[in-house]
Amino acid sequence: MRRKLVRIGFVLFLIPLAALFIANHLINSFAEGKTYTNTSQIPKNKVGVLLGTSKKIKGGQSNPYYANRIEATVALYNGRKIDFILVSGDNGTIYYNEPMTMKNDLVDKGIPAERIFLDYAGFRTLDSMVRAKEVFGLAEVTIISQKFHNERAIYIAEKKGLKAIGFNAADISLESGLRVQLREYFARVKVFLDLALKVQPRFYGDKQRID
Repeated sequence: MRRKLVRIGFVLFLIPLAALFIANHLINSFAEGKTYTNTSQIPKNKVGVLLGTSKKIKGGQSNPYYANRIEATVALYNGRKIDFILVSGDNGTIYYNEPMTMKNDLVDKGIPAERIFLDYAGFRTLDSMVRAKEVFGLAEVTIISQKFHNERAIYIAEKKGLKAIGFNAADISLESGLRVQLREYFARVKVFLDLALKVQPRFYGDKQRID
């Protein structure tokens, strides 16, 4: 009986471990060759989708993921590889507004306000990708985030009928971003669960044109 319980426990340990490995491998393989780090090499798209994150982390310190995404977006726009920016993020309460905060910082960096559109209901990456297609009427986009996030977003986008490439914002060291990196492995497993269950965005709303 004891050996049987050990075997069962071992199998139960292996199943989630295998799921993490397989999900990570599939997403990495799918996104291979679809992300870029150099503005001179990336193809041009009309719209870049900037994926939101908080400007500050716990304790009030600056979030390097945020700052690097802003810099990447500015580089992409100034390099004339996108004409418009769709900022997609969380605006869950009146006290927290990722899209507007990002827009303000982009404007401060010299990007015209009329070139920036806001998606206030990008609560999750899936929401951002589906809404880019269904609400904002986009057929192809350049996603702007860190490479690990871009890879997952590209996979979701393509499975939802949105052609996508990614422009990689600078990452941070593994030591500093260990928690985010570990969370990403589980987020990748959830991608397949969401697709299997046909999970939809929390909101759709009225359609908007970007032009």
